[in-house]
Amino acid sequence: MTKIAFIGAGSLGFTAGLVRDILSFPLLKDAHIALMDINPERLEFSKTAVTRIIEAGKYPARVSATLDRIEALRDADVVLTTILAGSTEVWRHDIEIPKKYMIDINVGDTRGPSGIFRFLRTLTPMQEIVRDMEEVCPNAILLNYTNPMAMLCGALQRQTHIPVTGLCHSVQGTSMMLAEWIGAKYEDITYTCAGINHQAWYIEYKWLGQDAYPLIYKAVTERPEIYNQEIVRNEMFLHLGYYVTESSGHNSEYNWWFRKRPDLIERYCTHGTGWNPGVYAYILKEYQHTEATWKDAVKERLAKPLKKKDLTRGHEYAAYIINALQGGEMFKFNGNVPNTRLVSNLPEGACVEVPVLVDRQGFHPLHVGALPAETALLTQLSSGIEEMAITAALAGDPTMVFRAIAHDPLTAAVLSLGEIKSMVNEMFTQNKDYLPQFKHFKA
Repeated sequence: MTKIAFIGAGSLGFTAGLVRDILSFPLLKDAHIALMDINPERLEFSKTAVTRIIEAGKYPARVSATLDRIEALRDADVVLTTILAGSTEVWRHDIEIPKKYMIDINVGDTRGPSGIFRFLRTLTPMQEIVRDMEEVCPNAILLNYTNPMAMLCGALQRQTHIPVTGLCHSVQGTSMMLAEWIGAKYEDITYTCAGINHQAWYIEYKWLGQDAYPLIYKAVTERPEIYNQEIVRNEMFLHLGYYVTESSGHNSEYNWWFRKRPDLIERYCTHGTGWNPGVYAYILKEYQHTEATWKDAVKERLAKPLKKKDLTRGHEYAAYIINALQGGEMFKFNGNVPNTRLVSNLPEGACVEVPVLVDRQGFHPLHVGALPAETALLTQLSSGIEEMAITAALAGDPTMVFRAIAHDPLTAAVLSLGEIKSMVNEMFTQNKDYLPQFKHFKA
């Protein structure tokens, strides 16, 4: 029996969907699903949702739920983390303080001042999870879904023997979107995608072995409904020549081009029709709404009987990875792993997102080589900033945090160094109760 521990199991829809996928594999049908969360009410709802899947599928699996992390982790084979360090009342300041300084944030969970402070708060609980794993399930694998992905995985990968990789939906999601745009069957698509999380690039994208980029260009330039679906990413593609992962809302924050002036925000960031439009504080508002309404939504979902189609396996990486680790079919995915010369023009040792093969022996990252120069410059900067933030977090060095944020493209496009310093000091003051490792910070 494979034991799979979900830490942060209160991510209700995600947990249930992933369990559905896991149990659909014959090797995993009798798995022990161990759910852990700090919120007892959300935990109970999650257990109910998983129990319904087990019963509807007639699986010989079992589910347990606990508030005790050690109990959930003990003897686990695989651990999945989907935690959030603090409620919206904590991390809303990651968005609202930069706004006072004219830094307009859409999501703020990956990089820039908002993503870096989210990382600083989240690293300590993630380190505690890994330390517990070293004690009670030292042979387990950690699959992380918590953002900011690259900084958290990068920090953990240099601190533990536990194999850690980060998983994101954006690579497979974008590849499916592009296939739909050009009218291709997804099974006929092949690609090579590499870079860093949320800023990886399709170095190759082929349909039946032929370069599909001319077809993508034609779709973006000749069909307004496609251009308007992903305005920021489509502008980046049209000008840089390669398509980037993660949505326009995220990517509008990661560079100098789209959010430094109100007129640019209006033109590029507020009228997209795809997921995650670039309007200010979009994800914060979504989370605030969810916190106010989640109970009714979950009750409504649980009141509906499960149908056969509700047990159909989806495309989430983790289930396929766990199946491969337990001796099933080898699987290829894009994962977040240390850069051991896998991407030759990104920092050695940094966390990169590259193709990875997984089997019973573990993870086997694939060498990609150099990113194209026109994509590498921005990606090198983002990766270098992440490396500075990791160094700062592990050393408890607030000055290095400031210097990392000072190099953020959007921040630097809007503020002077002195203004950035004032903003960072205010963010440190707001987060002082959550950052005890920064003993030397003085406002």
